[in-house]
Amino acid sequence: QVQLVESGGGLVQAGGSLRVSCAASGLTFSSYTMGWFRQAPGKEREFVGHISWSGGITYYADSVKGRFTISRDNAKNTVYLQMNSLKPEDTAVYYCAAAKWSPPPGSTSYNYWGQGTQVTVSS
Repeated sequence: QVQLVESGGGLVQAGGSLRVSCAASGLTFSSYTMGWFRQAPGKEREFVGHISWSGGITYYADSVKGRFTISRDNAKNTVYLQMNSLKPEDTAVYYCAAAKWSPPPGSTSYNYWGQGTQVTVSS
């Protein structure tokens, strides 16, 4: 049974930083592209970025480029989303997802999804 469990969300002031993690189990983690998405109240789920199975390739949405960094530790079956210079508009539930085949940037064609972790940025 595949599980993706996000953690590390919380409340942070604008301009601050936060790192969220996603621990995977039940799959060969090092074979999967990992993506991060977010969904704010009343809005559609939005692509944040993804990282290739090796960690060698990353891609970010324009809205977070230069502020967010995705990394992974295949030995720990964990992917991370480091968020810096946070803005109130970054407030959302953040989800990680796993794809066996590398989807195009922005695609939601992932095989597995986590339950999400809330990130709230106060102004």
